[in-house]
Amino acid sequence: MTEASATEASAAASSNASTRPSGAASSNDSTRPSAATDAGPTAELLRPHAEQQYAAELAALAQADGLAALAQADDRPRPANWHLSPWAVVTYLLGGELGDGTAITPKYVGSRRLMEIAVATLATDRALLLLGVPGTAKSWVSEHLAAAISGDSTLVVQGTAGTAEEAVKYGWNYAALLAHGPSRDALVPSPVVVAMQRGSLVRVEELTRMPSDVQDALITVLSEKSMPIPELGAEVQAHAGFNLIATANDRDRGVNDLSSALRRRFNTVVLPLPDSFEDEVAIVTRRVGDLGAALELPGVADAAAEIRRVVTIFRELRAGLSVDGRTSIKSPSGTLSTAEAISVVTHGLALAAHFGDGVLRAPDVAGGIVGAVVKDPVADRVVWSEYLETVVRDRREWTDFYRAAREAVP
Repeated sequence: MTEASATEASAAASSNASTRPSGAASSNDSTRPSAATDAGPTAELLRPHAEQQYAAELAALAQADGLAALAQADDRPRPANWHLSPWAVVTYLLGGELGDGTAITPKYVGSRRLMEIAVATLATDRALLLLGVPGTAKSWVSEHLAAAISGDSTLVVQGTAGTAEEAVKYGWNYAALLAHGPSRDALVPSPVVVAMQRGSLVRVEELTRMPSDVQDALITVLSEKSMPIPELGAEVQAHAGFNLIATANDRDRGVNDLSSALRRRFNTVVLPLPDSFEDEVAIVTRRVGDLGAALELPGVADAAAEIRRVVTIFRELRAGLSVDGRTSIKSPSGTLSTAEAISVVTHGLALAAHFGDGVLRAPDVAGGIVGAVVKDPVADRVVWSEYLETVVRDRREWTDFYRAAREAVP
């Protein structure tokens, strides 16, 4: 992808306020290996980036997209600097089968319309905010959108309570700054600036965990599509294809509400928890399989029954109602998300493989479930005990789990 050409800062100050400071892109590129090569073969990576893990599917989609574009000129238009058309991006996310028989595995199980709205947003000048309770695949969707659209999901700003403005704007190499003063060589661009120069997507994770003043540093970027650098008398202007995907949740403690000025610059897509029991089981099964392979866990036979049990427990406690609709249940303080269900089952697989007989059983998942439910040692323990006595105890086929769960309660 073509990067912005560099221009001397002194000339920028005197001749053109819109000139980009040279070195912003080149200094980053000279120190940052590409995502595809900096960590060795993908098979050796603990957690490959999306564009690495699904490189074959992305290549197949790009080829299919190109053939379709040749056959039907404007049927699948591809926005500037996009690697795939919006149709192909949604197909990559939701899965399908191409004309040549290539199978595209689903990365997200949910509403197709939601994904179409998200992708269409990124094809406009509006930024995308993925909102939802913890564990609804916001970061997962963000990563795969960036991989499919820009071929690089590694331009990321991680929001925390300690995130500084430099992480969003730019910083300085202080040795060069002290030696030569503000200059293009001393400038250290943020992922946002790099994405502006490349014309690609940048991800901002956990936007609402950033301090409010750091959040608002994005307002000029999103409205003017530029990043002023007053120290150099210059600015960085975004190339076509630049956009921003942010993720946020307003359920956890320690979040900072977005200002109305910043919120207006986003289109918001709310990612819900899985609608149906079967959808959630499918998500957990697929991700547990992926994680088990990445962690090289020994094979464990017949995990389906315990996966369905974990999902049933999580859904009942979230809904506050047993699956038969007969028993009201108190909900714990935690979210009991699909991501936590995946973690519980993966932990159980490790126990079964390394310390059991190779079959995933109730005792292997009981401890993980208790840990996920009992976040508050007083209130949540009462909730869990009542659930065991009023729901689990009466299910004859769950006797093994009832005993294991009782033993696991601290």
